[in-house]
Amino acid sequence: MIESFGIPTDQVSKWAGVTSAVYSLSQAVTGIAWGWASDSFGRKPVILAAMICIMSTSILFGFSRTLVWAIVARSLAGASCGNVGIIRTMVAEMVPYKELQPKAFSVMPLVWTIGSIFGPSFGGALADPALKYPKVFGGFFKTYPFALPNLVGAAFFLVGLSAGTLYLRETLENRKDQRDYGIIFGKLLLLPFRRKKPGSKWSLVEEQSASLLKHSRNSSSASLSTDIDAQENRKAVPVAAPLTYREVFSRQSNLNLLAYSLLALHSLAYDQLLPIFMHYPQQIDRSTNPDVHLPFKFSGGFGLNSDRIGLLFTVYGVVGMLIQFFAFPWLARHYGILPCLKIVTVMFPIAYIITPFTALLPTPTTQQIGILIAMMIKCWAGIFAFPCLTILLTNSAVSLRVLGTLNGVAVSISAIGRAAGPAIGGYTFTIGVQKGYGIMPWWILACFGILGAIAPWWLVEMEGFGGGDDDDSNNDETCQDEVIHNDREEDDRSDAVLTGSGPLAEMGEDHDQFGIEANPLMGSEGLSNTTSRSSRVAPFNSSLG
Repeated sequence: MIESFGIPTDQVSKWAGVTSAVYSLSQAVTGIAWGWASDSFGRKPVILAAMICIMSTSILFGFSRTLVWAIVARSLAGASCGNVGIIRTMVAEMVPYKELQPKAFSVMPLVWTIGSIFGPSFGGALADPALKYPKVFGGFFKTYPFALPNLVGAAFFLVGLSAGTLYLRETLENRKDQRDYGIIFGKLLLLPFRRKKPGSKWSLVEEQSASLLKHSRNSSSASLSTDIDAQENRKAVPVAAPLTYREVFSRQSNLNLLAYSLLALHSLAYDQLLPIFMHYPQQIDRSTNPDVHLPFKFSGGFGLNSDRIGLLFTVYGVVGMLIQFFAFPWLARHYGILPCLKIVTVMFPIAYIITPFTALLPTPTTQQIGILIAMMIKCWAGIFAFPCLTILLTNSAVSLRVLGTLNGVAVSISAIGRAAGPAIGGYTFTIGVQKGYGIMPWWILACFGILGAIAPWWLVEMEGFGGGDDDDSNNDETCQDEVIHNDREEDDRSDAVLTGSGPLAEMGEDHDQFGIEANPLMGSEGLSNTTSRSSRVAPFNSSLG
């Protein structure tokens, strides 16, 4: 694409790097703002807004006619990409329990890996369609040769927007109980495809009418207690104070952010430098070359073509998916997040140090086997390190209300690392080749990897937001409230059987969005049941003693 703007061949790599860097730098500038917005206005609306912005900038990039246009479009795309940290925040709020976090936090990197494998393939196949498929695509795509892949990408964005609007639930604590018309409409769309329970003969209208009638029949006896409960709840809800610096940047959060930024720097730099190293011409006649002094002074790469490099990276991605889905959740749950992180961070500098020496192997086959071994070491370490640090960063937050801002800070800092890493790697690779020291860029990355391996030894694995063993030591009053709450839920389920089992009843917790009480039968009978339920608490409290 850069070449189509009339850029000389020897400057394409430089401007491609600039285009990539402005994306990361723009993301670094706006990441904190997106996180703050999600803490203030809710996760779902901010994610949907970010998707609309990214879709628009993607189309703008596809219609670029000049280099300046492309750079501005990528800069706007980076500024719009604030949903990465917010999605991590939503996963943390959906799955607060530590034993479930490895499985949950491995899903997003897995999906990202799949997209990284198939996305470039689709993009390359759809680019310049007028040249590749002249019988199908006409003059419009001659004028805009890179519009088609971005239009297809926008279509995928529309699918994601539709799914998010209709079925994504809000997870922010003070927003998730608000009525969501998107969810309501999505459930109505699914009603024709839901199976009624056996023996159910009620329609949706009949079920609503019956529930409302029973609610109105008992409303007079329950109105007094409802008003009292509402007043107590209003008094009990505190007004959220503005976020402070100490709340967002605790000591553990700062250590996590440092480790995360270093990881993003050297990991992405390695991945972007590796194809350049593989494609670089081999250094011949090392035994007679006066500029070669083994084992440290040598240069050269493999001299591989793009097809072979693509095949190696496909293997790299597939193995990464397998590790992500099968190995990481079990090992992280079995041995713990922090011990796994300490081990894999040591693997990064090992992979970086041995990478340049694979060019010294005697045959192309052994060279490719050697580089695959180094890539697998780095792949294993990267697959574990990123979700481990994400989980530790999530659990280091002092409160769920600062989690969106904290993840926004993580996105911004990692974006700086992603912008600086390739620049450092590319510059040192050029200097190393000129001076005859091909090990220079890899060993500099190893130094960053060593620094990144130090920080985890000061990290502490926090409890997170799902509660821990200390919850069992609550006082009798708390236990009594929990038992009464559980008993009410059981009675609600039994009452739901009396109100019918039609499609509305199958909507579960969202039926209150249609204006129907969760338990329309809780009238005088419900008040009398409370007495019997409180009498069942005494044996429970005595058993705790």
